[in-house]
Amino acid sequence: MFWLIETEEQFKDYINSTYIRGRMFMEPILYNDRVHPALNNVCMVYLRAYNALKGHLICIRHSETQSLNIRLFLKHFETGDKEFRNLFVRDKKLCTYFFPSKCLYDLQFIDPKYIQPQVTTGAHDYFNRKYPNKMDINTIIPVVKHYEKCEQIFEETEKYIKKTPTSFSFYNTMATNTFFWIESQGIGVDKKKLENHFDYNDAAYSLNGSKIYTQYNLNTTTKRPSNSFNGINFAALSKTNGSRKAFIPENDKFLEFDIDSYHPTLIANQIGYELPKDKGFHQHMAEVYKVDYEKSKELTFKQLYGGVFKEYEELEFFKKTKSLINRLWGDYRRKGEIQVPVSEYNLNRNELGEMNPQKLFNYYLQNLESATNVRILWDIMKDVLKGKNTKLVLYTYDSFLFDYDNKEKDIKPQLEKIFKTYNLKIKAKHGTNYNSLRKL
Repeated sequence: MFWLIETEEQFKDYINSTYIRGRMFMEPILYNDRVHPALNNVCMVYLRAYNALKGHLICIRHSETQSLNIRLFLKHFETGDKEFRNLFVRDKKLCTYFFPSKCLYDLQFIDPKYIQPQVTTGAHDYFNRKYPNKMDINTIIPVVKHYEKCEQIFEETEKYIKKTPTSFSFYNTMATNTFFWIESQGIGVDKKKLENHFDYNDAAYSLNGSKIYTQYNLNTTTKRPSNSFNGINFAALSKTNGSRKAFIPENDKFLEFDIDSYHPTLIANQIGYELPKDKGFHQHMAEVYKVDYEKSKELTFKQLYGGVFKEYEELEFFKKTKSLINRLWGDYRRKGEIQVPVSEYNLNRNELGEMNPQKLFNYYLQNLESATNVRILWDIMKDVLKGKNTKLVLYTYDSFLFDYDNKEKDIKPQLEKIFKTYNLKIKAKHGTNYNSLRKL
């Protein structure tokens, strides 16, 4: 059977062939690799079984081929037919935009060492240089070159397929779906202000009318997601240069929830330290230190990220924290890894390089924070915002930004209840743009 599939008859023959038995690799080829997936379309789909000698390209739209109706492919894909039950992909979140399925296995969550291979061909480089602004550039790059590129990518993937780690289901299902959900909402913008403050490559890559799309990357050392796309780092927007004015609600206003004293609270929950119900952690510690609020924050963070000071090591919170740090370090040295609660992610000595007790603890905290947030986001997505106009449009570590519909007054107390369930205190702000948020 030829490797190119462009008619319904060829596709039916392929479905009934031995080429799609067992574990398979799938790589969608989009119109343009630089365009956000929310604004993109599928040009072709590469499929290859790991026991096959070659892969196949299913042609959806290309200048050199006939076009197969994508619905024919989706019909088999979405129903979970036996042919497509074990599909390994390089980026499940991206694939979910076009092929939502429970059968996708993201390689980056199987092996922490996985790095997406940067494969190209001379033809790809040539066409991208010659037509830098063509939004469907992949529809004119020769089909045989797409096939060549995909075959090379496939050869890089098999070594990463192994027994899935304990954290796989958490990241492959819960984390992927929550961040896909946030991304797909987009965030409203004032395009003129956006142009004044940001140097992005091409508006068409990430802008749709008055909405811009973000993109979360989960393949980081601690699985703490970064968030940048098309030259804009959404996880590090300046609070001082006015650039946040460019981001505006599509509904009535922005509503932001910031988690108060997040890392100290997570630690307190881990070590069994009882937090006061009538005040925040930093105010509580200010009274313990006998200093003002700002000095309290400074002292606490220096010790959490740099090591406990001798004069405070007998305080209950730091005594128990130091005990946790020592226990984690002892387990790490003895077993070669430690497992972080919630995600069950293993911080492994073979993957982290040079390490010390405090650095390991910081990695542990970052993963615990991110995993706790995934559970919070999951609850918000499933139990509160489903079918609502109010949207969650941006997440940044300890901050959750909602595009809020004033008519949906029952949403705010529901959101507050979710954070309370996780023993977290929040500070609420609102405003007409991301720069003007004020205490609610």
